[in-house]
Amino acid sequence: MVNVGIVGVGLVGSELVSQILKSSYNQALKVVGLTTSQKMVVSDAEYKTLSIAKEDNIRSSVNSTGIKTNLDQFVEYLTKSKEHSIIVDCTASEEVAKLYPSWLRSGLSVVTPNKKAFSSSIELFKEIQELAVNTSSVKKGRTPLIYHETTVGAGLPVLSTLTDFVKTGDEIIKIEGIISGTLSYLFNNYSTLNSTEAPKPFSEIVSIAKELGYTEPDPRDDLNGMDVARKVTICGRLAGLELDLSTLPVENIVPEALQSIKSADEFMAKLPEFDEHFEKLNSEALKEGKVLRYVGLVDVKSGQSGVKLTKYPGTHPFASLQGSDNIIKFTTRNCPNGVIIQGAGAGAAVTAYGIFTDLIKIQERVEGF
Repeated sequence: MVNVGIVGVGLVGSELVSQILKSSYNQALKVVGLTTSQKMVVSDAEYKTLSIAKEDNIRSSVNSTGIKTNLDQFVEYLTKSKEHSIIVDCTASEEVAKLYPSWLRSGLSVVTPNKKAFSSSIELFKEIQELAVNTSSVKKGRTPLIYHETTVGAGLPVLSTLTDFVKTGDEIIKIEGIISGTLSYLFNNYSTLNSTEAPKPFSEIVSIAKELGYTEPDPRDDLNGMDVARKVTICGRLAGLELDLSTLPVENIVPEALQSIKSADEFMAKLPEFDEHFEKLNSEALKEGKVLRYVGLVDVKSGQSGVKLTKYPGTHPFASLQGSDNIIKFTTRNCPNGVIIQGAGAGAAVTAYGIFTDLIKIQERVEGF
């Protein structure tokens, strides 16, 4: 059996607990620790599954019954177990991500959807990669593993596929994709060759997406392209490139005049003034029989990686994407026509599913199944 401690019991963390408890793996994966930003709870010395994990509102339960969150104490509790322990970081915190090396050195495995550890400092990325394969500097008797499939494409097998290409010696030529559920939704609805009606104004589609919860509270955090840039950086680094966010070309599609506006409400109020700008871009694409798609690109061959708004012909797989789905295409030496992965790439349920599968992989590896 394997112990699981979850840092950050929000939508994804709570959904993960629910999925574990409902599955046949609830005996193999014991949820023994939970934290919010304020409080934490841990199980007893026998590391039994927390009874609080079975409650409806886990976050509220932790905050009402737990003690003040102390990650050092939380980690110490997990490392004292004779059984293998996994710490799951469900935050988006860079400060928490910087703790991964110390967690790995203590013998804890790490699973996370947090992109910061793999897309920020290249030094941190390399240190984590080294610790995950070199156990000489790790607590005796422990073999830590790190999985972060959900940092790109949520529950889609994007990084595992990329890793398999690299491990088998295939040459990565290009990785390109629509890897933001928000931007997928926006342009799938705004720029299409199938509609007989004039498209709704871009600002209206952004407003609808915001109301549906597809965007960040401030949609500029999606439209500036940085989320996609982090995912491109992760894919590029796993493919062997030393990409860096500070030098990666990223097209910010927020109109320049709106980039420095203080509040999200003011941004949304003024966005309709720029509908003509987006309409012109879309009209030009449609006249060419193409659609607009916001894509991330890792071009290993030419070195021209980046994030940009691009036009694609109606026959291209990216042009027929629906809803908020993600799609990513790998072009390699052995697969010159490409390998495409497509499906739901956002949402608490699919992200929790992706984390869950990473937990199962670790549990099966450490227990020899």
